Amino acid sequence: MTDDSKYEAVCSRDSRFDGEFFLAVSTTGIYCRPSCPANTPKRKNVRFFTTAAAAQGAGFRACRRCRPDAVPGSAEWNTRADVVGRAMRLIGDGVVDREGVAGLAGRLGYSSRQVQRQLNAELGAGPLALARAQRGHTARILLQTTSMQAAEIAFAAGFASVRQFNDTIREIYAATPSELRAARPGQGARFGPVGSQDGAAGIPLRLAFRGPYASAEVFDYLGARTLAGAEEITGERGARVYRRTLRLPNGAGIAEVGETPGAGGWLECRLHLADLRDLTTATQRVRRLFDLDADPYAVGERLGADPALAPLVALRPGLRAPGAADPHELAVRAVLGQQVSVAAGRRLGEALLAAYGEPLRTPSGGLTRLFPSAERLAEAALGELGMPDSRRDTVRAVSAALADGAVRLDPGADRDEAEKALLGLRGVGPWTAGYIRMRALSDPDVLLTADVAVRAGMRATGAAAVDSEAWRPWRSYAMHHFWNAAKDRGDFKRDTHEAHDEHEHERKDR
Repeated sequence: MTDDSKYEAVCSRDSRFDGEFFLAVSTTGIYCRPSCPANTPKRKNVRFFTTAAAAQGAGFRACRRCRPDAVPGSAEWNTRADVVGRAMRLIGDGVVDREGVAGLAGRLGYSSRQVQRQLNAELGAGPLALARAQRGHTARILLQTTSMQAAEIAFAAGFASVRQFNDTIREIYAATPSELRAARPGQGARFGPVGSQDGAAGIPLRLAFRGPYASAEVFDYLGARTLAGAEEITGERGARVYRRTLRLPNGAGIAEVGETPGAGGWLECRLHLADLRDLTTATQRVRRLFDLDADPYAVGERLGADPALAPLVALRPGLRAPGAADPHELAVRAVLGQQVSVAAGRRLGEALLAAYGEPLRTPSGGLTRLFPSAERLAEAALGELGMPDSRRDTVRAVSAALADGAVRLDPGADRDEAEKALLGLRGVGPWTAGYIRMRALSDPDVLLTADVAVRAGMRATGAAAVDSEAWRPWRSYAMHHFWNAAKDRGDFKRDTHEAHDEHEHERKDR
């Protein structure tokens, strides 16, 4: 977009661009989201920034009316496979807070100076500034949704000192922590409050998304794959709550996400954390699981241009491609699901969880265990699982590769390299590697043409694989449309959306 087209979006208060860019007003010293309800500033007084951190670095403070720090993330960071895209995903996961800029650079395979230069050149802010803006957002949430002391919030949000916390809050919000807490958004605010003011039963969040959101399909997809003990869905369709355990850097956690989207474009979420330093990481992992940073307008425009896909896009606007809350867990479950139905893969996963999962210190409802770590599974006998020895070997091989770093599935992993490394493991074929790439690495451009259900959906709609190049970079969404089309027809007998070509795996197993 040009600056003029961005200004047109601001004039029309177009929420489609919330999170894609920010505008700052030189006469007020404030930066906002494009859909801010305040009076539209004059064009000559407006500057545009790619990130909130860049606006803050230029001396602007966040608007208290539209809360630009509460927007969904840019879909660009998921589609891009370059250093900047990978860095943004890692920063979102809290890597800079845990490992510093050197740790971020090491994961990317570049020097700290190179990473700093590339981020500054393209985004107008370096890794420290981007992480600082994220810490400020986390601190605001804790200030306005819990009764924690300010000093506790400072360290929970990732600040090195209370003084650094106070200075950052004043710079970003032009208010002290006490003033920010006193200014909790009321029910009448344009974008609603962050959550309830009682944080005793977990931290309430509103996870923003843009455009339509096909929540029923997402909950159906996750519900068909829940592992008893680590996941559960409660309530009736239309008002369900998805709950799951989380293995986080500093301890365990539980996430609860409601099915019904709020009128302002958010999903209600509540996080229960053993260590509040994991708030940022837990939030980002839930966002990836529910694909909340997607751009359904761009997806719909590209896929809707294909005559075969257009009716599917119209039938399910805002269809998402769920990611994974734990990439290592997803990789193991993908291997368990080879050559079997979703229900059978689910039973294998539950047997694995019962035998090797780590018990929660305090069970919550049906949630009693964390999925076993890759390190534990790499040495496990796996005799409890009713599957061929060759498949057990594959589970152990994948787990060992994840444990020793031979295969990397963190948010900043190079997707091509990760897929190549997976394919080098015995028992892992293109379907499994592609499925892991789509979900564990949140790649929006995966198409499993060997998948039986995908082929059934394509036949049902008249879509052709030769046309798939025109669907880039959103082929993962096309695949979800095909899975749903196959299910809608009712002529696909197997209990799965993901049944795949078994011959390749049979050859590898032999």
